[in-house]
Amino acid sequence: MVAKESKLGLVVAGLLLGILMASMDNTIVVTAMGTIVGDLGGLESFVWVVSAYMVAEMAGMPIFGKLSDMYGRKRFFIFGLILFMAGSALCGTAETITQLSIYRAIQGVGGGALVPIAFTIMFDLFPPEKRGKMGGLFGAVFGLSSIFGPLLGAYITDHISWHWIFYINLPLGILSLIFIVISYKESPIHQKQSIDWWGAVTLIGAVVCLMFALELGGQKYDWNSSTIISLFTGFGVLLLIFLFAETKAKDPIISFAMFKNQLFAGSTLVGLFYGAAFMAGTVYIPIFVQGVYGGSATNSGLILLPMMLGSVVTAQLGGFLTTKMSYRNIMFISGVILIGGFILLSTIAPETSRAILTLYMIVIGLGVGFSFSVLSMAAIHPFGMEQRGSATSTSNFIRSLGMTIGITIFGTIQRSDFKEGLEKAFSGMGPMPKGGAFGDSRALLSEEARKNIPPQILDKITDALSSSIVHTFTWALVPAGIAFLFIFILGKERMVFHKQKGISK
Repeated sequence: MVAKESKLGLVVAGLLLGILMASMDNTIVVTAMGTIVGDLGGLESFVWVVSAYMVAEMAGMPIFGKLSDMYGRKRFFIFGLILFMAGSALCGTAETITQLSIYRAIQGVGGGALVPIAFTIMFDLFPPEKRGKMGGLFGAVFGLSSIFGPLLGAYITDHISWHWIFYINLPLGILSLIFIVISYKESPIHQKQSIDWWGAVTLIGAVVCLMFALELGGQKYDWNSSTIISLFTGFGVLLLIFLFAETKAKDPIISFAMFKNQLFAGSTLVGLFYGAAFMAGTVYIPIFVQGVYGGSATNSGLILLPMMLGSVVTAQLGGFLTTKMSYRNIMFISGVILIGGFILLSTIAPETSRAILTLYMIVIGLGVGFSFSVLSMAAIHPFGMEQRGSATSTSNFIRSLGMTIGITIFGTIQRSDFKEGLEKAFSGMGPMPKGGAFGDSRALLSEEARKNIPPQILDKITDALSSSIVHTFTWALVPAGIAFLFIFILGKERMVFHKQKGISK
């Protein structure tokens, strides 16, 4: 055992706090996004506040995973904590959307160390017979973070200031830091590897080019403009360089050899598309509630709460079932529920009651919750201690890639559909409302300013917003359906152990 039994509780508490802090940050921001946009402006750029964090997190994950295998988990977990807290403090001082996006990127680099290394330490510390229970507990923290995030973020936004939703990370991070520093004693045995810097730079560069192309295309620049064509070209070139570099690297940032394992490949690909689908619900339900129903950030936080409660239940249930059922069968149930949830969301309208929307969100939460624990455990299952950091970070990297590209694509779809809907709604109505052809989008999300918009104008704007978000939920069925197909390649493996020997297979 790497740590003394008496200190295991403090180590686990420190790891859970780190995961809670990193994962809660996204839900806090999502819930308060309407208020932040109302204050700072830039509805057309709000997606970058979320995406900047994810891109930076992706950049850190595979590198920190490799470094933790080479030099130890503890030092890089601590580094991630400190950097995340520094980014949080800076976010609280942001005065523009651009500043906030940059500071969120700093947070993201820190977050890139926290989540994958925490899961890896858990697998290092506990024998196989306890990993199902601990995996469920760690997975449930993602759901819990999504519960506390919306509620805490909404309350702070309404009653104090949205700037303080970032400062709340500081006491959590300090507590996690203390627990890990004084309690976690790791094995001095590590595997020396080389860092694939070419792979890291070209992959992140390719993702950034793709995201800018999708974000700016059809809005700031025409799709056939030289800028957008150059960005797509840059994406293609960097992707090809990345693929070539990975075949030559001694220790590639994403090991293609790992994907020869059916369980790892299947769980990673399912996570890629689950991440994309889930972000559609997480980001656009609060915008729907605040922009279509009207009201404060607290309302959008509360409407998101049932989804997250559902995810907590199935995250814990999924961890428990890993010793009873195959990973594939658990995720099959998850996939059916998730697809059903998005089918339900694709039917909502401005007249849909909040009770009905709440029910639909519960279904989404129940569907996605399994993936928080089951996919992470499935990805790391086939590998020994010397490869766990790389396996966990690669799995999380791919999932974050899906979330990042997904939210960018869905942002493009929703924005384009919203623009088209407004053009149709206001055609032939004479002079347009102040704020341009599409009205004042900042006012749309501001409860106070909505009162100054004529009811007939506001109705048309909210109808267009509702239609664009529902259209986005319909498109979310695509990644959810693809993920469901990949579930079938997971195989029949499950967490099996011999009580006497304490080994898994």
